[in-house]
Amino acid sequence: MRITTANSFAAAVDNLQQRQQGLQLAQERLTSGKRVARASDDPTAAARVERALATSARAVADQRGLEASRNAMQQVEGALGSATEAMQQARELLVAAGNGSYTDAERANLGARIRGLREQLFSIANRGDGAGGYLFGGQGSAQPPFVDGSGGVAFRGAGGQTEVQGGDLLPMTHDGAATWLGARSGNGVFVTRPAATNGSGAWVDAGSVVDPSALTGADYRVDFTVAAGVTSYSVLKNGAATALVNLPYVSGQAIEFDGMAVTVQGTPSHGDQFDLAPSAPDLSLFDALDRVAGELQAGGRSPAQVAQTVASGLRDIDAAFGNLQLQRAMAGESLNRLDSVEGRLAEIQLDARTERSLAEDLDMVEALSDFQNKQSGYEAALSTYSLVQRMSLFQYLT
Repeated sequence: MRITTANSFAAAVDNLQQRQQGLQLAQERLTSGKRVARASDDPTAAARVERALATSARAVADQRGLEASRNAMQQVEGALGSATEAMQQARELLVAAGNGSYTDAERANLGARIRGLREQLFSIANRGDGAGGYLFGGQGSAQPPFVDGSGGVAFRGAGGQTEVQGGDLLPMTHDGAATWLGARSGNGVFVTRPAATNGSGAWVDAGSVVDPSALTGADYRVDFTVAAGVTSYSVLKNGAATALVNLPYVSGQAIEFDGMAVTVQGTPSHGDQFDLAPSAPDLSLFDALDRVAGELQAGGRSPAQVAQTVASGLRDIDAAFGNLQLQRAMAGESLNRLDSVEGRLAEIQLDARTERSLAEDLDMVEALSDFQNKQSGYEAALSTYSLVQRMSLFQYLT
């Protein structure tokens, strides 16, 4: 096979160009610090990079939703903290109203202060989130979710809560109806109420459960009879007589039946009645405060009536107060869950960055060694080319 001078020169030039191209590519990799600058460099690694970028982008979006949720829940927790403080003040005022030495004017003043706290709580219930929504708007409300009307405070929003739609369902609002209007009435199991036609000499406490297994969930009524100076009582269940008939009444002594115990104090009048009904999650915080404030501001009431106001009021305020604390604890739990989610998102982003780095980043030690090898090879090719270039027939003849 004949090898011409032109062919030899062309082969040497092609070799030089290939080595120069390889040297330039190695230099670009060293400059950028990336092993994969374009998909054609390594299609498999490029696909890994794209998956890592998509994972990181989703995590960043979820992080923005998480921050919005945390901001909302911090506001909810703060609002409920202010509400519990106001309720504690209302409770202290009601306890003070039970002082037998207070005049009607002093109790009316306490009632006015309780009404002021009630207005403060109503403002908290309608507090905005700073972004055009309401903290206690439930699943959404364009207007303040609570409306104060002649029939009491009503919730105009949608029950439940809105959530950030992402990898995790994160709350953006709190359920206003459950928070402010959904405490369990009475002592949590049953409610005691004096009949509206009762006299002014006796009052009943909130009652208690003495045997949970004996509870029936029925409606009961304790009827009082006064005959020949003797006061007795009978217990009716769902309107029908029970075995407890015409028992002697002793003020302050517990009346027990079907796992429940109630205590009536004072001097009942003939025909006085006290009802017991199953508890329900329908106690409005605002109604409880309105009722207490109104009764304290009404003058000319007997000590027994005042005692009934204080007993019933403390029962309802404590129930509403406990519900607020429960809702605050739920907001706190949401914040704890947000911290957990944040940690998980940070791990996802770290894993995505690691995966991307493994797929496209350059091993600098290996790259420097490769660059030096290519540089040496290029210099050697230049040297050999210069020698070959001088080996033409014309140079030899001359």
